[in-house]
Amino acid sequence: MKESLLSKEGFFFVCFLFGQVEPREINISLKQVIRVKLIIGVASQGMMVEKTKSYDVLVIGAGPSGSQVACKLAGMGYAVGVIEKKENLGGVVCCTGLVSHECVEKYSIPENVIYRWANSASLYSPSGKPIHVQRDEPQVAVLNRTSFNQNWAEKALQAGAEYIFGYNAEDIERDKGKVSLEISRRGESLTLQSRAVVIATGFGTQLLDKFGLGGAGDFAMGAQAEVETQDMEEVAVFFGSKIAPEFFAWIAPTSPGKALVGLLSRKNAAFYLKKILAALVQDNKIISADVKLSYGGITLKPLPHTYSDNLLVVGTAAGQVKPLTGGGIYFGLICADIAANTLNRALEADKLSADDLAGYQRAWRRKLARELTTGYWARKAYEMLNDHQVDRVFGLLESTGIVEEMCQARELSFDWHADVIARLMGQKLFERALNTIERPFNRKEKPGMAIKNN
Repeated sequence: MKESLLSKEGFFFVCFLFGQVEPREINISLKQVIRVKLIIGVASQGMMVEKTKSYDVLVIGAGPSGSQVACKLAGMGYAVGVIEKKENLGGVVCCTGLVSHECVEKYSIPENVIYRWANSASLYSPSGKPIHVQRDEPQVAVLNRTSFNQNWAEKALQAGAEYIFGYNAEDIERDKGKVSLEISRRGESLTLQSRAVVIATGFGTQLLDKFGLGGAGDFAMGAQAEVETQDMEEVAVFFGSKIAPEFFAWIAPTSPGKALVGLLSRKNAAFYLKKILAALVQDNKIISADVKLSYGGITLKPLPHTYSDNLLVVGTAAGQVKPLTGGGIYFGLICADIAANTLNRALEADKLSADDLAGYQRAWRRKLARELTTGYWARKAYEMLNDHQVDRVFGLLESTGIVEEMCQARELSFDWHADVIARLMGQKLFERALNTIERPFNRKEKPGMAIKNN
């Protein structure tokens, strides 16, 4: 007689994963079980999807914004389901994962999902002219984005949210104040019911068209790869039309001997990234250019409306992204909190019309409108510069001592770019020099005035 391949404990563990026993019946922690679920995506097998179950809120997308909404609402006692098209949360994420010290503290991001802290970076002009920026204290955390996504979903699961992996959200219908969400997997379709839906899918969802919310008004594509490096310790950012037209490229060291190399571009992101990788190999900065590339889109402008009847849009899907850098983690988490609080009030009052949910947009715009509009103004201004003009800006920043002054200005933050831009524009020498360069807007139009709170 053959020996069983599983111990009794192992057998019950597998049974729990497929929803057959309770965690108290086996000698493992809930945290261990949740982590295994997130890595292997057991819910994606369909065995945990209850076809007739009704939720208070369904969240589409298990990125940080979606999981943050789910965690907060589940913690308030609501029945929350999260639909994620990926089979699990263990795959590569096309995001460098740079967040500020402020973000880490505000959201208690654990050290075990942080690769390293950085307090300096080198910026390179199109001609290779470097500018070094540094502060004594750590300014930026480089996150392990896969572990971060898993950690955030883990918190939501512990709060009581349910995750359904491997299903794509196909359609949303509303009838008599209720929402029906059609999801599908390999030809199998299910319909889930809820009182409200949160779209947190990231870039490129077609669900927004259903409600006349439109798509991304302006966007860029990102490409990134993990590489082996030669003793690289500092973040480096590269500018120039031959490197990343209208945007920039980066190298961000992660763990020892590893780094993320990537760029943003409106087109041909893969072509330019391969060129950069080949150049880095030639310069002995990285070991090999034979690496797997990942891709993703970044929305550079917020949607005109991020709410509708029974519906909110959060994170990158809503365009809550820094237009200068493409970073969206911190702003997405901030807006996820606002979304959860708005839905809590609406669910309690059982009032979920567009008028009832409009306060969400007013609230997040009060918080972020100046940042997003000023950042977008600066982005468009940069896009109009040729390489010679960018080199000239670098020279001005160095010769006027502005860089050193800004490094010493503790009130200026990695996350809040509007103050940095305002400080730059307040420099008389810098402003006079920029006046010789054509601007993308009428001079009477001031940055920070374009987004209205309606």
